[in-house]
Amino acid sequence: MRFIQFLLLYSLFVSCKNDQAKVTLENSPGTELQLKYAEGFKIVDYETYKILTITKPWPETQKQYSYVLERSASKKWIKSDNLDLIHLTPITKLVVTSTTHIPALELLGVEHTLIGFPGTDYISSKKTRALIDDGAIRDLGKNESINTEVLLELNPDVVIGFGVDGVNKTFETIKKAGIPVIYNGDWVEGSPLAKAEWIKFFGVLFNKEKEADSIFNTIESHYLEAKAIAKKAKSQPTVLSGAMHKDVWYLPNGSSPEAQFMRDANLHYLWEDSKGNGSLALSFEVVFEKAKNADIWLSPSYYTSLNQLMEANSLYANFKAFETRKVYSFSHKKGTTGGVLYYEMGTTRPDLVLKDLIKICHPQLLEDYEPYFFEPLN
Repeated sequence: MRFIQFLLLYSLFVSCKNDQAKVTLENSPGTELQLKYAEGFKIVDYETYKILTITKPWPETQKQYSYVLERSASKKWIKSDNLDLIHLTPITKLVVTSTTHIPALELLGVEHTLIGFPGTDYISSKKTRALIDDGAIRDLGKNESINTEVLLELNPDVVIGFGVDGVNKTFETIKKAGIPVIYNGDWVEGSPLAKAEWIKFFGVLFNKEKEADSIFNTIESHYLEAKAIAKKAKSQPTVLSGAMHKDVWYLPNGSSPEAQFMRDANLHYLWEDSKGNGSLALSFEVVFEKAKNADIWLSPSYYTSLNQLMEANSLYANFKAFETRKVYSFSHKKGTTGGVLYYEMGTTRPDLVLKDLIKICHPQLLEDYEPYFFEPLN
């Protein structure tokens, strides 16, 4: 496999000889960055350059993207069908496209490089919002239709995108204009810690691998400590999740990261044995029959009060968790422009999510802890 990879790389750079690329790729094994949980990317260090490979940019795909990252004074980059060469001086101008990318930038101390984002109102962080208010970060419209005119005017060093099904004409337009696009697949990962480990993706882009590794190790340590505390619980509350959208109740399947949180919090999620991709889609009757006596109801869609639940569907009041007011949501915690903090920070800080669930369901185990995301419905 390494020999085949070498042939591909060698072929690329022979064909691009006239472009005076300043990288020489060698047939050497390199040193692969050791990842503990994440499966969607890998990084191999060849000392003078690194190869970043996105192995799973979106669900159910065999397509991979490889990028050669080399630091030089040149801003050139070379593209082939299989590999992009990106010359990265320290990144000074960056565009990201998901709020889940914001906390990683802040933890690494590089949020000042962000110059554009699609839908800045969704950003909740006070630190990054201050940059937006100062005009340092431009709004790029909607994620599904980025304002390419503004983006090309900004001329970032790189755009961090994400894909749902591999069809994104906007990204192709951006690449044709000479601006590299790197896919980030953190949302595809199957566990909370795997998602959080994508901070190492940003670490390699900014040459801050040691800092990213240290930050992740701290988050992992806090997560595992909380998980160990949850095992001490003497009871295991039953849990319902999700809510109706039109005539369908959507809730996490048992192999999802959301279900993993509940297992690690020592809860009995009523659909923990289900498997599959995406959410479960069930009828109200099926959910009510199984979960009418559930002790806890988590994440009831975007609702923030019991009255809102009643107005949406009066049948919600028949659940035990509704009657006992044990319904909890993360939708209360928002930034000044309405962005939900959980959607931004929950991926990078799974330790806080887990502690929230433990505090809700086993309050005696974390007496002095105040939930960061979740609150009971009013």
